[in-house]
Formats: sequence, C-alpha cells, structure tokens
Amino acid sequence: MALIAAAGQGTRLGAEIPKAYVELRGKTLLERSVQAMVNSQIVDSILIVVSPSMESHARQVLSGVDYPVRFVHGGGGERADSVWAGLQAVEDEDAVVLIHDAARALTPPGLIARVATKVLEGNPSVIPVVPVADTIKTVEDHVVQETPDRSRLRAVQTPQGFDLAQLRRANEAYFSGQQDFLATDDASLMEWFGVPVVTVHGDPMAFKITTPIDMTLARTVVDEAEPTVFEVPSD
Repeated sequence: MALIAAAGQGTRLGAEIPKAYVELRGKTLLERSVQAMVNSQIVDSILIVVSPSMESHARQVLSGVDYPVRFVHGGGGERADSVWAGLQAVEDEDAVVLIHDAARALTPPGLIARVATKVLEGNPSVIPVVPVADTIKTVEDHVVQETPDRSRLRAVQTPQGFDLAQLRRANEAYFSGQQDFLATDDASLMEWFGVPVVTVHGDPMAFKITTPIDMTLARTVVDEAEPTVFEVPSD
C-alpha cells in the first residue's frame, strides 16, 4: 500500500493554496503522485493524509483518478505527526507500506516498484538515494566546522518503503515520549529505533518541488515529456 503525505502547507513555494493542490501543467502535484503509484502496478491501495480543511478539495481533485483512494486527517505540527495518523488508519498488520511526499510529483513508477520490491525481499526499511553533487559543510555560528567526505553522502528521496509492523513499533516508541531527536523522515525514525535501512538507486526525476525554481524545472520536464499539441487553424 502507499501512504501519500499531502497535509503540509508548502509555504516556500509561495502559492496561495497548499502545495499538493498546485497545478503542474493542468494536473495537481497530488494527482501526479497518485497516478505514479497506480502506474507502478505494485501498489494495491492508496491512503492520502490531508488536512481536514482540504479533504473536500482533495476528493474533487482526485475524482478523475480511476483508482480507489482513502483519506485520513493529518497536518500536525510535524510531518511525522501526519504520517503516524495515516499509519494508524491502516488495518493490515503485515503490509508493506510506501510513504511518499506529494511534492515529489514526477517520481517514475519504476522507482516506486524498485523500493517496494526491495522491501518484499525481506528488508524492513528501504530508501531511494542519489549521490550528492555539491560540497557539504557543517556550520555553527557562521563558521565551518567540518567538510564531510562527499563520496559517502547521499540525498534521500521518496517513496520510502517499510515493513508496516516494524514502522508502527518505531512510531509508538517515538510518540510515547522516548524520542531525543526530531524525525525528519521515516527512515531516520527507523534508524533511531535500531532498524537497518538499506538503499536503492534513486532517480533525478524524484526531486522535491519546494520552491518556485523547483516548479520551473518541473514545468520544463513535463513540457519535454508531455509536449503541448497546438491546433493549426484551417484556412
């Protein structure tokens, strides 16, 4: 099953509506994310975490998607709160769950299948990664403290795949007050809980649409993949 996080505001994009509902060449980011899951042909159900105020809009946006989806309310203070709300709505105890950000709307279906397959092979926590192109610095009070070895660094994408039972146990421990850190993604939570996280090759197309520059890039990518057809008027 897939759980798509679409409860955030995405204020850095500068849009007047939450980011998941911003259109990218005629389709919202949420629509494109759902369709990628459907096209992967490995997902048997889709659960979307939405803010209560946007549920009716989400239903309208996805009314044209020929695939059953369910909605659950999220949108707590942190992303982890929304994901946990979604996980608690899943009835299956032995499922493989793919947790995806609606903002990664151009993620290829092949990447989705690659992550799910790796979990099905017996790995309880799987993430797609890509090499880091830039030199990274750790900085404190505007002073560089360290330059990590770039060859060992990876940027993490979604969907991230998990054994549902183990991910639930990690969340239960995290939200019971035992946490001593802020989980920025589900894989970091699993690391904290002591579950090994393995990687698969990511894909440049799975980039996260966060800022106006990202949206410009996404439009260019879509224009190349889905060229607009113009009708030439007859004389």
